[in-house]
Amino acid sequence: MATNGTSTTIATTATTTTTKESPSNVNVTNVTAALDIEGNVPLESVQLDGLVVLKIIKHCREFFPNTVTGQLLGLDVNGVLEVTNCFPFPGPTKSDDENELVDGARYQVDMMRCLREVNVDHNTVGWYQSTYLGSFVTHKLIETQHNYQQTFNNKSVVIVHDVSRSTHGNLSLRAFRFTQAFMDAQRENKFTTESLLKNKLTFSNIFEELPITIKNSHLITALLHSLDDFENVIPQGGISTLDKETVTGPLTPNFDTLELSLDPYIEKNLEFLLEAIDEHGQEQSNFAFWQRSVTREQTKLQTALQKRKQENVHRLAAGQELLPEEEITKLFKLPPEPSRLDSLLITAQINNYCKQLNQYSGPTLGKLFMSGELQKP
Repeated sequence: MATNGTSTTIATTATTTTTKESPSNVNVTNVTAALDIEGNVPLESVQLDGLVVLKIIKHCREFFPNTVTGQLLGLDVNGVLEVTNCFPFPGPTKSDDENELVDGARYQVDMMRCLREVNVDHNTVGWYQSTYLGSFVTHKLIETQHNYQQTFNNKSVVIVHDVSRSTHGNLSLRAFRFTQAFMDAQRENKFTTESLLKNKLTFSNIFEELPITIKNSHLITALLHSLDDFENVIPQGGISTLDKETVTGPLTPNFDTLELSLDPYIEKNLEFLLEAIDEHGQEQSNFAFWQRSVTREQTKLQTALQKRKQENVHRLAAGQELLPEEEITKLFKLPPEPSRLDSLLITAQINNYCKQLNQYSGPTLGKLFMSGELQKP
């Protein structure tokens, strides 16, 4: 998977119109609003074109449940990241050599060169990734998103599309980027307890989620309104032999969400949650082992220093030269503290699973209680 994109900066200038001074009008009128030419306005939301959403959904569903990635193209305007186009990243190719992979960086350069030639937006603003049941907090995502934000000055995001959640009637598209605290810790490549306290970093502030809005052109909006009228999409004589009531329109509501059986989605979430809890327990055991090792080495160090002090007291009484205590300190080296990044990521993933369970278990239990009351005489 390619992690580095190539971008071309487009310079934008603001046009200012002034009026001539006259006795009746001396003030200067600014016709156009000020634009964020320097890019200093922080991102507040992400705006996706309808075509981009369809491309992401199509790519992710074709390779489900495998993880796929792609690049987002667009421009940030006054705190809104407008994503107007995207293209998928290539995966491994089967040829004479099974381990041969497509050069992702070369592919990105060629794609954006082709888009530039046809006058399509080719500025890299982030990337997208598919996920299964919200399991997207991984080291690969951390490394890739850090490269994007480091290259494009925190103006890039990652769009996560969960195909399994989208099958329940709600489109699952979420936009994330790293907080400044996590970027500082990642830049230092230190995730010790001291570094976490210094940057005030916890599992809850690794990511910053941005709201997503989907924008369609007026022509597409008119088409959707026309599809709502089923009579307009029925061809003449197309259903002469069918009962009109049995034919459903393209935007007919789906009542499958009223199914009373417990969703296997909740069962899978519980399985993944238990696995994450076991991994978190292993991380805690490793950290506890490091603490015991540090305590053991410190005890040995203090014992050796005490012996050296007693020896120096006897040497002082005998008029001999004192022995330095720094030699004892160099002999005992405390084991380095393990990275706390894995623990942070696992905790963030556990939090994500719990939120999903809370979101889907409530409606499921509500439907069960409602059906029980309706069946009462």
